[in-house]
Amino acid sequence: MKKKPNRLVSSTSPYLRQHAFNPVNWYPWGKEALTIALKEDKPILVSIGYSACHWCHVMERESFENEEIARLMNSSFVCIKVDREERPDVDQVYMEAVHAMGQQGGWPLNVFLTPDQKPFYGGTYFPPAGWHKLLVNVSEFFRNNRIKLEKTAEQFVQSVSQSELKKYGLADGNGAFQVSMFHEPMTKIIQKFDLNHGGFQRAPKFPMPAIWHFLLRYSTATKNKDVFNHLIFTLKKIARGGIYDQIGGGFARYSTDEKWFAPHFEKMLYDNGQLISLYSEAYSATKDPEFKAVIDQTVHWLEEEMLDSGGGFYSALDADSEGEEGKYYVWTESEINQVLKKNSQLIKDYFNIITDGNWENGNNILFRSTTDEEFATKHDLTVRELNSIVRDAAILLEKHRSKRPHPGLDDKILAGWNGIMLKGLTDAYLSTGTDRYLELAIQNARFIQDNLITGKTVLRVFKTQISGVLEDYAFVIQGFVSLYQATFSMEWLEQARLLMDHAISHFFDDSEFMFFYTSKESDKLIARKKEIFDNVIPASNSQMAENLSVLGILFDNQEWTRMAADMTKKISRLLTTDIEFLANWASVYLSIASPVAEVVITGPEAADFIKEFGTHFYPFKVMAGADSGSSLLPLLSDKTVLNGRTTIYVCFNKACKLPVHSVDDALKLLPGFEKT
Repeated sequence: MKKKPNRLVSSTSPYLRQHAFNPVNWYPWGKEALTIALKEDKPILVSIGYSACHWCHVMERESFENEEIARLMNSSFVCIKVDREERPDVDQVYMEAVHAMGQQGGWPLNVFLTPDQKPFYGGTYFPPAGWHKLLVNVSEFFRNNRIKLEKTAEQFVQSVSQSELKKYGLADGNGAFQVSMFHEPMTKIIQKFDLNHGGFQRAPKFPMPAIWHFLLRYSTATKNKDVFNHLIFTLKKIARGGIYDQIGGGFARYSTDEKWFAPHFEKMLYDNGQLISLYSEAYSATKDPEFKAVIDQTVHWLEEEMLDSGGGFYSALDADSEGEEGKYYVWTESEINQVLKKNSQLIKDYFNIITDGNWENGNNILFRSTTDEEFATKHDLTVRELNSIVRDAAILLEKHRSKRPHPGLDDKILAGWNGIMLKGLTDAYLSTGTDRYLELAIQNARFIQDNLITGKTVLRVFKTQISGVLEDYAFVIQGFVSLYQATFSMEWLEQARLLMDHAISHFFDDSEFMFFYTSKESDKLIARKKEIFDNVIPASNSQMAENLSVLGILFDNQEWTRMAADMTKKISRLLTTDIEFLANWASVYLSIASPVAEVVITGPEAADFIKEFGTHFYPFKVMAGADSGSSLLPLLSDKTVLNGRTTIYVCFNKACKLPVHSVDDALKLLPGFEKT
C-alpha cells in the first residue's frame, strides 16, 4: 500500500523530506501550524533534528513510523518538524528552554509547547514505549492541569528571554588589551593536554578548530614552543586517526574515544571548512608535507562529493548507510585482500587492519599509528615509494567503496557554512599556492553572491526565502574579506562592507552592544537571543567582532574598530576562566592586543607577492593592495609603486616602515616573525 505524504513532501530540507511519508501529520515550522494550534487550542510538539543525526533516524524508525504512536501524536498535538540547520533560531530558543528544565540538550530535540509557542516540557531521544507514555501523560496534563502548565511555561519563557549579558555578568571591561592576560588561564589549559593522544584529556573528542586556531596564535605571540608542539602533535594524531577518512579525505564530526580512532561517521561542511583553514595555517607554519596531503585530499573529497554544479557546497554526509552507522567506511580483511591483492599485506599493516577486525562485527576502521618515515624504514622502502603505493591502493579502495550504497547527502546549501568553506579554500590557496583552490573559492563566492544575497540581505538557505541569521552574515563577511586579501579584488571587500552595514542596522543592540542572532525583520519567536559562547562553530558575535576589527583597519573606520574592542572587552572577564568556551573571542582579543601589521602591496607582481606571503604563517596582519597602486581604499592612500617595481609597505597603526621590494624583506619588518 502506497504511503500518503504529509506536508513535508514539498520541503527543500532533506531532513524534513525524510519524514514526508511518516504517518505523523507533520507540519513545517510556520504560520499554518502555529495558527492551527491556536485555533484548535492544541499543544504543539516541536521535533528538531538534522539529516546526519543518527539518533534522529533511530527515533523516526521506532516512533514516527509507528502507526499507533502516530495516531496519538496526530489526535493530541500539532506536530512540527524543524531542521535545526535551516532554522537555527528556533533550535536555539527551545534548546535553551530544555536546558532551563534541567535536561541535557542534544538531537533529536523534542519540546512540548502551549498553543502560543511557550515551552513546558522537553527532552531528546525517547525509546518508543517511553515516548508513547510521555505523549499520553502530556496530553492528559494539558487537559487537566492547564493553569499550572501555563504558569510553568511562562517561567521557562522568562528564563529563555533573560539577557545573555546579564545572565553571565558581562559588563564593559576596563584597561588595555594585554597578551599577558592569558598566561594564568593558559596554565589550566595546558594541564588538560593529552600528551599521549593529542587534544585534551577526555572522550569523546571533538576537533574544536576554534581552540586550536587560538593556541596557534597564542604560541606565535608568546613564542611558547610547548603549546605549539602540542598543537602540531594533535593535528598529526587527528590526521592519522579514524576520525579522518584515510581513503577519501574529510573529517568526521568527532571520535567516540580518546584516541581519535572510532568516529561518529557523519561529515559536516562546517567542520571540514574550519579544519582546512587550520591545517593550512599549520602547513604555512611548518611546511610539513603531511598537512599538505590532508588539505589536498580533503579538498578533493569536497570537490567530488559536496560541490553543487553552480559552486555552492552541500551541508553534510550522513553517518548511516543501509541503516547502519559507518557501514560505508569500514572494511573487512577479506575485502582488502580481494581489492588490492599485490600490496594487500603492506596496506593492512599501514592501516592497522586485522583478521578479526579492530572495531565492531569483524570490521576495521582505517587508521595510521606511525609516521610514514618510521613505516617506510620498517618495510625497507623510501617515503616516496611508500606514498606511491598507498596512493595507488587508496584509488582502488575508493573505487571499490563507491559501489556501496552511499551515505545520505544533505544537499541544503547554507550561506554561513559556505562562508566558512570559502575561508577554508582561500587559506588552502594561500598556504599551498594551488591555483585550483582559488578557482574553487571564487566560484563559491560567486554562488553566494548570486544565489544567497539579495541587495544587502543574506538568505539562510539556497532556493528558499528563509532569512539569514547572524551566523550567515558573520561567516559570509569573513569569507569575502579573506578572498579580498587573497586577490585584492575590491568587489569582495565592498560586498563585505555592505553586508556589515546591513547587519549593524538590523541585528545590533545599541543598549547591550552585541548583535542579536536574528534580524529585527525576522519571524518573531518567544525570545530574541544573542549568541555569545564559541562552540564547534564560533559564536556569531565573536566572528562579527573579528570582522569589525579587520574591516575597521581596511576602511579606516574607527567606529567599527571601537565596536570590535568594546564587544571583546565585555567578554574579557570570562576569558580568564573559560577560554575553551570562548576560543574565538580569545583569538580576537589576542589580535587586538598584538601589533597588527598593515601590509600593502602595490605593483604588477602583487598577485605573486600575495601567494608568497601566504606560505608564511603570521596571523597578526591585514593585507591590502592593487596591481597599479591606485585604489579608493584608505589603507592604500599614498602607497605608490616605486621605481616601477612592486612595492610592499609594512605599517603599524598607520605609521609605515620604509617600503621594500621583496617578501623576504617585508617579513623582516614583522615583529617576532620566524621564517620556517
